[in-house]
Amino acid sequence: MATNNDPSLLVQPGRRSFLGAGASLLLVSALGGWSRSGSAATPSLAPPPYGESALDPVISARTIGFHYGKHHKGYVDNLNKLIANTEFADLPLDKIVAATAGKADKVAIFNNAAQTWNHSFYWNSLRPDGGGAPPAALKQAIEASFGSLDALKKELATAAMTQFGSGWAWLVGEGGTLKVVKTANADTPLTQGLKPLLTIDVWEHAYYLDYQNRRADYVNAVIDKLLNWGFAADNLAR
Repeated sequence: MATNNDPSLLVQPGRRSFLGAGASLLLVSALGGWSRSGSAATPSLAPPPYGESALDPVISARTIGFHYGKHHKGYVDNLNKLIANTEFADLPLDKIVAATAGKADKVAIFNNAAQTWNHSFYWNSLRPDGGGAPPAALKQAIEASFGSLDALKKELATAAMTQFGSGWAWLVGEGGTLKVVKTANADTPLTQGLKPLLTIDVWEHAYYLDYQNRRADYVNAVIDKLLNWGFAADNLAR
């Protein structure tokens, strides 16, 4: 299946879903908002922009099956239940994240909304035969901010490997510069005034079936072989 850098993750008619032929093509657009067909439709999960085995051997089809089909789907299902008949029901996903961040009585909604957003952003941050050289404009920005692509890779790997427990390592834009940040659990740069460019998921469910406790091996393989620099460049240009 061809890689698609469109962060809206919309499914085209007839496209096979990771959830199988019975899954609805009317979906929660994980970065763009909710899509429904009439009042009776149930929002469903948008698939990553490639097939289950497309990231082998770095990330196995088995890992993607569990990560996407159980964990990511669970966040979407929980979020749909939590926002039903509330003021959040018709909001775009990023607006739900922003509206619930830091509110003690909205923690469950925030966690599931942010994890839905983070995971969809993660799938787009990867591509088959990724890595390599970034597009020219992004490469220039990386060199201006970090000195070299290798220096960025080292800093991104360090952030991913030193995030204690579950969380994320991010390449973000802030003003006219790029930086690497890490967030814990469901936290996201969306709530910190930063522009996410790409991310690496370091929750154990992202790598444990393939790498067990060897997070460093997973992180380095993702950086070298799967990072979608084109997606990062598109986000930088927005």
